[in-house]
Amino acid sequence: MPPTTLRRHLAVLVDCGLIIRRDSPNGKRFARKGRRGEIEQAYGFDLSPIVARAAEFNDLAEAVQAEKRAFRVAKERLTLLRRDIVKLIDTGIEEGVPGNWGRALQNYQAIVGRLPRSAPRQLVESICGELEVLWHDIRDALESFANSQNADANESRSGRHIQNSNPDSISESENGLEDNEEAGVNAEKTDNLRNLPRRDLPLGIVLDACPNMQEIARGHEIRHWRDFLAAAELVRPMLGISGSAWREALAALGEQQAAITLAAIYQRADQINSPGGYLRSLTERARQGKFSTWPMIMALLRAKLDAEKASAETLSGPPDDGDRREERFEASEALLRSLRGPES
Repeated sequence: MPPTTLRRHLAVLVDCGLIIRRDSPNGKRFARKGRRGEIEQAYGFDLSPIVARAAEFNDLAEAVQAEKRAFRVAKERLTLLRRDIVKLIDTGIEEGVPGNWGRALQNYQAIVGRLPRSAPRQLVESICGELEVLWHDIRDALESFANSQNADANESRSGRHIQNSNPDSISESENGLEDNEEAGVNAEKTDNLRNLPRRDLPLGIVLDACPNMQEIARGHEIRHWRDFLAAAELVRPMLGISGSAWREALAALGEQQAAITLAAIYQRADQINSPGGYLRSLTERARQGKFSTWPMIMALLRAKLDAEKASAETLSGPPDDGDRREERFEASEALLRSLRGPES
């Protein structure tokens, strides 16, 4: 630290009453000792005020750290909401979902436009609340469109009605599989959304829902579908999925859709007992026209947002090294007054 900076900080501490400057007649710092070697008079900086108020400073430090954690969580939540809303609007436009997407984009821009360059935590949390309402509205519009597509498809079918409230069991899996909900989406929702438009999901949304795929990309960022497919080839043996199960999935789903399915399974690998068996079950459902990657990815996105919301509410866990990389924390005037202590 440069001497000028050190002197400036010392002057602030003196003004706050945290240290006391005891100057000698000649301005030097030294200690005068007695005959037995004990210090009778010391010149320099007296740190006794800090020692006397140690407990108070400890409480203040904890309050500052709690505020920084809350601010960090709020900023992370804001970033995720902004990214997800833009991607959902893009999906609605690309998939041809009826709706005033221009108005939705204007509402989004009006909300985030109120954010100054350096916003306090309270304002960030308020903006997050408004963005979450907008997020839910967009998601409901997409799901309503999917449900209406499914209803129209059922009405246009000829022949008997097929009751599908109890979908095929997954007992045919390699080591047995308990339930479709292990992957975060149940079979009934998959059936309701299987008639979505055939256009592929945007790569950005898939990566947002399956961030674990980025860790497998051999140290390179996934920018194109070929990078994503290469990462899927690495994930398959890690999940213990046999070559035959993978070839069947490729034949039934196609290379890109099979890779998306594999990425979703890998994202929830800790909740799936038999990834190979689950992939075989989804492959069979795809042959019957009862499976789409859309609801699987949407379920992962919803789970991700719910986890971020729960983290924002609990604010649990000690601060990590990421706190040091945040923007500089500004102390309030009330905090500075508390540091100065009572007027003497």
